[in-house]
Amino acid sequence: MSALKKDLRKTFLQKRLELLPETAAMLNTRLLEQCKLLDYTGVQYLHIYLPIAGKLEIDTYAIVQWLKEMQPQIHLVISRSDLSNGHMLHYLWEGTTEITANRFGIPEPAGGQLIEPEQLDLIFVPLLAFDKNGHRVGYGKGMYDLFLRQCRPAARKTGLSFFGPVPEIEDTYEGDITMDTVITPDHIFNFTK
Repeated sequence: MSALKKDLRKTFLQKRLELLPETAAMLNTRLLEQCKLLDYTGVQYLHIYLPIAGKLEIDTYAIVQWLKEMQPQIHLVISRSDLSNGHMLHYLWEGTTEITANRFGIPEPAGGQLIEPEQLDLIFVPLLAFDKNGHRVGYGKGMYDLFLRQCRPAARKTGLSFFGPVPEIEDTYEGDITMDTVITPDHIFNFTK
């Protein structure tokens, strides 16, 4: 069974928004446990997104806290979006970095030390749905596809999802960037290129 991105986007956003708070908390805890199993060897710069509370995104703050405690050698990087042109600027997340919500409620750095996409070793990618081939469905703005194309091919692209894969996303195209890995609360899916 295959589905179109627009249908998956609507279905999985609704599914996420309908999670009870205790269910979401339990899924976040289990997803963090899966993140702890990743191999962080050689990772110097790790890009992570900050969750949009109104969209009940995965609590990446818990992942950040664990990384700071258990992988202190890793430099964390977060982005600020320019929705007028679809580009993202990436900043080193330091103790002094000011985080503010943009007009869409997305927490972003106010500024800081810029990091180029080519410097990134591991990127945690938000997604609404993914399929068994590693294709992802985001919010449909194309910003992450543009960003991921700027990264080195060796940079590991790792999606985070509360839900398992669908069989196939019907309307993928050549410009879509597939995930190397997707982490769910119950499994780490690895995709070979």
